[in-house]
Amino acid sequence: MRHVTVAGKLWYCVSQFFKTLLNFVTMRRLLSKLINRALLTEPFAPIMDIGAGVHTNARRRLIVGLGNPGMNGSRHSVGMAVLEALAARLRLAESWHGDRHVSGEVIVSDIQDTQIVLLRPRLPMNINGVSVAKAAVKYSIKPEHILLVHDDLDKPLGKLAMKQGGSARGHNGVRSCVECLQTDVMPRLRVGIGRPSGETLVNRHVLGRFSQEEQKILSGVLEQSVDILLSQLTDEDVQSPLLPPGGRLALQTGKRRVCSISPAKDTTCQT
Repeated sequence: MRHVTVAGKLWYCVSQFFKTLLNFVTMRRLLSKLINRALLTEPFAPIMDIGAGVHTNARRRLIVGLGNPGMNGSRHSVGMAVLEALAARLRLAESWHGDRHVSGEVIVSDIQDTQIVLLRPRLPMNINGVSVAKAAVKYSIKPEHILLVHDDLDKPLGKLAMKQGGSARGHNGVRSCVECLQTDVMPRLRVGIGRPSGETLVNRHVLGRFSQEEQKILSGVLEQSVDILLSQLTDEDVQSPLLPPGGRLALQTGKRRVCSISPAKDTTCQT
């Protein structure tokens, strides 16, 4: 009888622990949602402003590197590293400038007949969506023309995947964007960072910096990520061919990688 009582108490303690943990996660998500709404003075609705209206190009795209400001080099901010690599490829590395109206840093430029807006939010990851929604309004860009670049725990470092909309899959930065833009149609480039090994906590892993060995792999990942982004932005790019829906894309970055894609699913790139 005593054995049953001890087991019952143990089970009660374990259940209470997980209940408390679940409540904490729920409360944190609720708090993030409230902050998202508080920082957005008006519900999201693309409106053509004066600055955007003077541009004559029919195509305009917003590319966002999700991450935490001031944490460059961390796994969680690898999306920002991809945008920095893209800016460097386009010879725009010195063109970043702060814009308080979008709570972030931006670069506005042209690729062929497409105007591109690169955005690095200056808000914490959990409320990145506020910056994204503000930029979408300022530049009159529809959610389906906003490409999010972010880290992915479920893919090992060196693996990339394009996702054509869908759920946030537990990523707080993507969840914030979905809440602020009121839709989940945004395409995403998911950059694998892998899960922690041993007893390392997930939070410590994602907020930590890449090791020296990982940085060797990361350089190739950034190069290929830029290739994929350019292929999404241009109608015809010799170095980065366009990735069509339902098609396949071969990218050359030292090794041959092949990507396959279908709507609302992942495009996985493998060596």
